[in-house]
Amino acid sequence: MAYLQAWLLAFIFTQMVEVPIYAVGLRVRIPVAFGASAITHPIVWFVIFRFVPLPYLWLTVGAEAFAIAVEAAYFALLFHRRRAWLWSVLANAASFGTGMLSRWLFGMP
Repeated sequence: MAYLQAWLLAFIFTQMVEVPIYAVGLRVRIPVAFGASAITHPIVWFVIFRFVPLPYLWLTVGAEAFAIAVEAAYFALLFHRRRAWLWSVLANAASFGTGMLSRWLFGMP
């Protein structure tokens, strides 16, 4: 149960950072912005980090690359947004960076 709670906290944190970036940057509605990480975050957390046998650094690089690519494709292909790659890089860098800072300062998410 603790693993699921940790994921939920990280998921909420990610959404709090990424949704406003996507909503403003790509001019999409909040549910559309929410959908991007709702697709990638569970796969990163429950599949990539649990079952891919790589060192943490490479898992992180791979997981972020996966999230950027899938989220950019989500916005570009389904919602015809230009610069989806740029905003995906920005949103994921912001959530990763603030997540690492929060972990360093507060021990979570």
